[in-house]
Amino acid sequence: MVMLEFTMFPTSEGESKSRYVARILDIIDKSGLTYQLTPMSTIIEGEWDEAMGVVTRCFEALKDDCPRINTQIKIDYRAGAESRMKSKIASVESQLGRKLST
Repeated sequence: MVMLEFTMFPTSEGESKSRYVARILDIIDKSGLTYQLTPMSTIIEGEWDEAMGVVTRCFEALKDDCPRINTQIKIDYRAGAESRMKSKIASVESQLGRKLST
């Protein structure tokens, strides 16, 4: 299973990017994969092909009307089918002995 963190936005379409990010988040939300939206990126979790398929669909949704697109991807693979998105945070909180305000 992978946790894939990515940002994707057009660099040719003005200062505000929220309408393009909303288009991408609609695809991610409808994918059925576990995800977490942050102010700077989105993290999705699933099998490699599923996660990369979502990234590809996001790119396809922008490319027809955005002549230049910036994408950054970071991937953490770990064998097994167990979700780690919440457990990674819980592990750090356990080490601290307290909850973090995430």
